[in-house]
Amino acid sequence: MAQRTEIVFTDDLDGGPADETVRFGIDGTQYEIDLSKAHAGELRSALQPFVASARRVTAGGAGGSRRASRSAARRGPNPSDVRAWARSEGIEVKDKGRVPAELVVKFQAAGQ
Repeated sequence: MAQRTEIVFTDDLDGGPADETVRFGIDGTQYEIDLSKAHAGELRSALQPFVASARRVTAGGAGGSRRASRSAARRGPNPSDVRAWARSEGIEVKDKGRVPAELVVKFQAAGQ
């Protein structure tokens, strides 16, 4: 006899189908929520002004030198990762050159 196991993601807000799990943190606590594309977009839009003005924190938090953290902040995320994420979201992006800052902000807001 064959068995089939199916995993169904349910939107934690309205109980409908979920498309993704969104991770975010606030006040030192990390959260995960399963959301439809529409609800995930609403969350990202609501957080975008705060993310745009915030500093990104890596694992380990306050350790390391201030100079190293400034250097890392200037570099930002890997452009290839940003481009791959953008394409997966249906956003057109050039294969070469500087990745637009707005796209980097969206990438970071997506928890990537």
